[in-house]
Order: sequence, then structure tokens, then C-alpha cells
Amino acid sequence: MSPPTNRRQWPEALQWLALLGPAFFLLYGAANHYAASLPPSAVGNIAMDWERRIPLWPWTILPYWSIDLLYGLSLFICSSREELRRHALRLLSVTVLSCLLFALFPLRFGFERPPLNGWAGQLFTLLAGFDKPFNQAPSLHISLLTVLWLRYAVHTPQRWRWLLHGWFALIGISVLTTWQHHFLDIPTGFALGIVVCYLLPMPLPPYSRVAEIEQTRRRQLSRPYAVGGLALTLAASWLGGWYWLLLWPALSLILLAVGYGRLGAGVWQKVAGQHRLPARCLFLPLTLFMRQIHARLLRGHSHASLIADDVWIGPAIAARETCFHSVLDLAAEYCRQAHPAAHYVDLPLLDLLLPDRAGMHNAVAQLEALRHSRPGPILVHCALGMSRSAAVIMAWLVMTGRCSDLAQAKQILQAQGRKIVLSPQQWHWIQTCCTPGDAHAA
Repeated sequence: MSPPTNRRQWPEALQWLALLGPAFFLLYGAANHYAASLPPSAVGNIAMDWERRIPLWPWTILPYWSIDLLYGLSLFICSSREELRRHALRLLSVTVLSCLLFALFPLRFGFERPPLNGWAGQLFTLLAGFDKPFNQAPSLHISLLTVLWLRYAVHTPQRWRWLLHGWFALIGISVLTTWQHHFLDIPTGFALGIVVCYLLPMPLPPYSRVAEIEQTRRRQLSRPYAVGGLALTLAASWLGGWYWLLLWPALSLILLAVGYGRLGAGVWQKVAGQHRLPARCLFLPLTLFMRQIHARLLRGHSHASLIADDVWIGPAIAARETCFHSVLDLAAEYCRQAHPAAHYVDLPLLDLLLPDRAGMHNAVAQLEALRHSRPGPILVHCALGMSRSAAVIMAWLVMTGRCSDLAQAKQILQAQGRKIVLSPQQWHWIQTCCTPGDAHAA
């Protein structure tokens, strides 16, 4: 495991530990005490019949307890002050939110654990000293496990990750085999941990600025996602039962609505070509749906086209072709599609939106840098190769003097059979933000 790069952070880590430890026991104990004070009829239970067949493995109390040690040590492996503070805030946030939910929706474990002897029995007795059969969903144990797992994975060498993942998976299983939690506590706890990690990202994702002329358009694009998310939320609350799973795609739609309306491409949390795991989990329903739509739209149009001087345009899936030496990725909604040997640059943009003037100039500059640093075929792609990539390549053609104006650049793309999807305002914006021979300003 990688040591901290700055041991001067250890005093601050100790301060965080001195805050987080008592806060955990105070909040968790208060939630337990509150649930215990309620009449039995006010405390629910979400056990399913098949859970009675889950075995009780007393020895798994050891991995169950080990999360306490991992919790404390995690504060000392952070390699920067910013990482330490974000990690500590994640731990505090899942604790506060979990205990709030425990108070709002009190639940009790539904089975009676038989008496246990030996060292395992002693650990169970010690646990029972402060952990009562309440505080069920979402499982705080699983929420903390999610936060810790993400942090330890960053600082564990590749050759030891199998051991890390194995032990953390065993901790996750132990909440069932120690008869501490019911099954539904696990996905709800994982969901809470993922949401908190998404809201407190590490590292901070880039937030690109869109063109000023796009302000009205971005609100128009945001609206249907927001309406769809609200509709699914209402359906989940109305139908109940397993329909609560509709909250997952509802959340992904609402997040994308926030991206279009306010935050931009940063909502996808794409860093170095990859979506951070929390974003990948939260956007999974939307991502699967979008892939199906894109596959239909690309039938017969999945190839890339040569535009000029070894610069190609195409959809994201074309980046997998090994003929491309370099790839400029503009698709915020896709993880890196380029093959491992390709020289890769990503400038994430939201679908159907163009960057501001500085962003457009930067994209052209990156394309020129790729041409000079590694000669050979270069692919510029977005999701479908019809809007963002088309805009950047046409700007490149004009700004580098390969075309005298945007109309000529458009003709070159259309001559290669490329479909271009841009609004009249976007055409005007591209024309005004780049002039022939202006590449040196990028």
C-alpha cells in the first residue's frame, strides 16, 4: 500500500479521527436509542422468507469487526490534504445521512441469533454492547465499506488488489452471515455510499464551459430529462414494492438534467478517459439505454471518414480500430473507447452542445498538437460523429486555413457522406468564433 507523500498530514488525520470516532458512536447510538424507545408496532422489518436459509457463520464476525481498523487507518493513507478532507467528509456524510434515515424509517432485525461461545461469541457480546438490533436500512456498515473500498483501491498496488477485493467482499458478506442485517440493507447501503462519493468526487472532474449562444438550448435539453426523472420518481412512490428501483434511472435522468441546466459535462465525472466509479454506477441505466439508441442510429454509419491530412471523423466505437495512432475524444458520456496503444486526449462535452470560444480554440489546438507530436491517422469522435466532432473539425479546417470559410468545410464533410446535426445558432457560432488562419491563437 502506498504511503502518504506528506507525513505532516498525520496530525490533521488524527484530528479527523478524534472527530469522526465520537461522532459515529454518538449518532449511531442515538439512532439505536430512539428506535428502542418506540413501540414495537412503529418499528418495521424488511426480511424476506428466503433469508432464513442464510447460514450463521460466527467466524465472519472477524471481517465484520475489521472495518473499524480499516476506518481509522484510511485517514492516514491519503496522499494530499485535499484527499484527506474529502475522504473524511465522505465518512462523516454517510454516517449523518444513515442515522437520519434510521430515525425516519426505524427498522429491526427480524431473526433471533442463538447464543455463541468461544472467541467469536466474545466478539458478538462486545458488539452487542453498543449495537442493538436496529439501524438496519441503509446498512451503515455497507455505506462505510463502499467509501473505504474506493479509497484503499487507489492506494493498493495492482498485485495486491485481489487480496483487498477479497477481504472487502468478505466484509460485505459478513453483514448477512453474522445475522446483523437483512438483504435489502445491502443495496440501500451501497447506494447511499455511491451517492455520497459522487457528490464529493475525488479528483474533481473538469467542468467545461459551453458557448453563450447555448444557454437557451441547454435549458431546453435539460427539461425532458428533468420531467422524465420526476415522472419515474412519482411512479416509484405510487407503485411501491420493487418499483422503487425506478429511482435509479430517475436519479440518472435528474443528474443529466442538472448537467445540461447548470454543471455541464462534469456531471459525468470523466477523468483521464474514465468515468469515476460512483458516476458509472449512478448513470448505468441511462448509459445502457443510450447505447441501444446509438447502436440503432449508427446502423450502416459506424465507420470513420478521412477529412484532411490524416484527420478522421467518426463515432465513438470507431476509436477501437487500431489503425488510429491518436484519438481526440469529445464524448462526455463514453468512457475511453480508444485502443491502449493510441495517444489519447479527452475534452468531454455534453451531447448536442458546443464549447465556448476558449474551449473551441483549445480543441483545435489539441488536434494540431496531436498531428505534430505523433504523425499518423487521428480520429476525432463524439458519440455519433455528427455534432461535437463535426463542429471541432470544421473549426479546425477554417482556423488552419485549409478552408476559406465554414461553408467550404461543411462541403468537405458532406462529400465524405457525413451527417451533420447542428442548429442554425450553432452554425453561426462556429463561424464567429474562428477565422481562417486563426489556429495560432488557439
